[in-house]
Amino acid sequence: MKKVQIFCDGSCLGNPGNGGWAYILRYKEHEKKASGAKANTTNNQMELSAAINALKALKESCEVELFTDSSYTAKGINEWLAKWQKNGFKTASKQPIKNQELWQELAKLLAFHKVKAQWVKGHAGHAENELCDQMARSEALGLKYNLLGNFKNILEFKIKNCAFCAFFAFKRQLRTRQSPTRPL
Repeated sequence: MKKVQIFCDGSCLGNPGNGGWAYILRYKEHEKKASGAKANTTNNQMELSAAINALKALKESCEVELFTDSSYTAKGINEWLAKWQKNGFKTASKQPIKNQELWQELAKLLAFHKVKAQWVKGHAGHAENELCDQMARSEALGLKYNLLGNFKNILEFKIKNCAFCAFFAFKRQLRTRQSPTRPL
């Protein structure tokens, strides 16, 4: 069984908000990096998505050392998941666990791979964690500004094609021609 290292991180601008996930997959001297984004998500969902996408990238069953700065993800993998599965993904108080769909997807992947999660302190100089953090944050920021760009394009289209707006734009032009020194 191949021994692989995964470094993963999630980021969210607001919680909920635009989020990003990223991972670095390392096998011997080979390395693969990937990242992605999602709107209206949470930080925990992005942390889980990073681990899920990294494990999905493996083409065969592997022994995985997964490094994350999310104690939620690390404890979930190492301690909580087995109990949740026995309880039908419900808490001790019989309530559905948060992010149930993601945990169920992760559980399927963990059944295929032998995974040990290692918690690392975030923003503490761990090179791979810092890189994953930058990649995930870049994805979230890219989504934020892409959404703003799309909103701006929609707004400009509506303004240009709105007869009511056109009437006021025309009226404004007339006012400025009659009194060029008068401020708007």
